[in-house]
This record gives sequence, structure tokens and C-alpha cells, in this order.
Amino acid sequence: MTISLSAELWPDVQPDAARRLMQAAVESFARRGYHATTTRDIASAAGMSPAALYVHFPSKAALLFAISKSGHQQTLDLVEDVARRADEPAERMRRIVVDFVAWHARRHTIARVVQYELQALPEQEYQVVADLRRRIEHLVREVIVEGVARGQFEVADVKTAARAVLSLGVDVARWYTERAGKTPKALGREYGDLALRMLGAQP
Repeated sequence: MTISLSAELWPDVQPDAARRLMQAAVESFARRGYHATTTRDIASAAGMSPAALYVHFPSKAALLFAISKSGHQQTLDLVEDVARRADEPAERMRRIVVDFVAWHARRHTIARVVQYELQALPEQEYQVVADLRRRIEHLVREVIVEGVARGQFEVADVKTAARAVLSLGVDVARWYTERAGKTPKALGREYGDLALRMLGAQP
């Protein structure tokens, strides 16, 4: 990631030094894991002294929370944007999966931290992020329920189906790299078709 990219990812975070710390934390957490990363590692990667980190974030956990909350809010926004459209349920579901998967591929380093370091969050911060996750899942469930009601989907359990659809996108962050041979958008389209078949979509 570059500084310009960090500004794109976190436009509301000020000053630039705080964004640089978030960027350095993402890279450090993704490379070493949250627990093996020290505040000195993060500050050094951001070109700052360890003391400078505490000017912007009170702790390593606060950095993880800022990164995780932002990532979940971004994915909630994109799912919400599609779920509220007037398209048929099957088309909305396909579009949700395309965008959700593409985000996790395009932002795979951040997404790995956002999705796989959740348990490191303190309880109060974890609950904030868990609420965002529940809202995402609820939106997907609503689309599936509507699709079932209209005869477009056939699923045994809506809750399980929604989690399975979202898991497709989440898992992309685990393995995707720029060497994967597919662009994020192309991968998203393939996964969109797979999700519809998984839901028993009817022509």
C-alpha cells in the first residue's frame, strides 16, 4: 500500500500520520499476526518513534479496532447499496457477491486483518464490529428470503445460506494475491454465478 492508497481507504482519518500508522499496522498484522506485532514494529514501519504512535492511538488494540471497524463499515455500505435496489432478488444477490468478493480480493491484505484478527479485539470493541457483521448478514438473509418467496431460490435454511454466501467472499482474503491470475472483478463475477447456483437459483 502507498500513502495515496491509505488516504483513499481512510479518507476520514486525520492527520496523515494516523493513516500512516493504520497502513503500517495492517502490513505488520498481516505479516506477523496481531499478537506477534509490537507497537515498536508499527511505529518503525510508519517511520515514527514508538512514542509518536500514542499521540494518535492509545494502544495497539485501538489501531486494530480502527482498521476492523472501517473495513466492516465499507463492506456493509457496499452490501447495503445493492440490497436496497429494486432489482429482482437473484440479480441483487449476484451483485452483492460480485462486489463483496471483489472488495476482499482488491483489499486482500486489509481484509485478512479485518476478518481473521477479530478475536484479538477487546470485548467492547468486538461487540461494535460484531454488530456490523450481523447487519451485513441480515441484509443478505433478507434478499434470500425474498428470493425464496418469489420462487427464485431454493434453500433449506436461510441463515446457513447467508453465512455460506458471505464466507465465499471472506475466504478470498485468505488466499488471493496479485498473482492469482484473475482480477478482483472477474473473480467476483465467477463467485456471483457460483453463489446463485448454491442458492438453487431458478431461471
